[in-house]
Parts: sequence; structure tokens; C-alpha cells
Amino acid sequence: MGKLVAFFSASGVTAKVAEELAKVEKADCFEIKPEKPYTKEDLDYTVKDCRSNLEMADESCRPAMVGKVEDMAEYDTVFIGFPIWWAREPSIIDTFLEAYDFTGKKIIPFCTSGASGVEKASEHIKGIVGDKAEVDAGKRLGTENPDEVKIWTDILGL
Repeated sequence: MGKLVAFFSASGVTAKVAEELAKVEKADCFEIKPEKPYTKEDLDYTVKDCRSNLEMADESCRPAMVGKVEDMAEYDTVFIGFPIWWAREPSIIDTFLEAYDFTGKKIIPFCTSGASGVEKASEHIKGIVGDKAEVDAGKRLGTENPDEVKIWTDILGL
């Protein structure tokens, strides 16, 4: 069985970390892309009714994705990366999680954030996938230390 690094990146920061993680883990990489790409205005949290704020305020929101993982069954470990929005994963990650059967898989969340941790996101992800998958506590990763990904995956022992 293999490893997959699936990620959503609004600004490119998460993409850089995901690509490094895929290289270190010799994993396939899949970018979770919204059907309607986010604009700078969509991501302006200071505007009450910007798209990202509206999506995060609606717990049932599931933005449409383009593309799909061709054969999720070939992966036993799935890293899921994202920026932190409203102290958790963006709603498009929930779209991704609900699109596949994660039975028997290990899900390892990772986030990119200047300050917020991944804890609330990991708990939220557990709520979505239920008991069918093992969800790791995950980790907040940055781009300031290029060795951080390798140190973390060594600790995971995968």
C-alpha cells in the first residue's frame, strides 16, 4: 500500500510544504482544487461577507472540487494538508473527506499557519470520517525550517 499527500493551498504556502512532504515520504501528491478558484477578495477575512468567511460560517458548506484521486484504495496512509481558516480546516477539505472511503486508512492532517495549531481541525476531521479511519493528531508545519518535515516524519515512523 502507498502514501498520498492531498492538500489545499490558497496562497502556495501549503503547496510547498506538501511537495516537500511527498518527496520525503516518497508519496503521491494530489492538489485539492476548488471548482471556482479563490480570489484575493474571496480570502479577505476583514470583509464580513467574503467567500471564505461565508463558507466557514456554514457548517454544511461543501465547495465543489475539480479532479479526483483515481484509486484511493491503493493508499493506506493519507496526509491531508491545508491552511487554517477559523481555527480549523477549510470547508473544501470536508468536501474531499466526504468524497472517499477512508476505511482502514491512517489520516495524518498537517496545516500551515503562523499561529494556530491543527488540534481543532484534527478533531473536526475525526468527526467527519468517524471510526472507519485512524486520524492522527497532526502537526502545524511552516516553511522556515526545511528540515522540519523530515524531523516530523521520522517521529511518525512511517
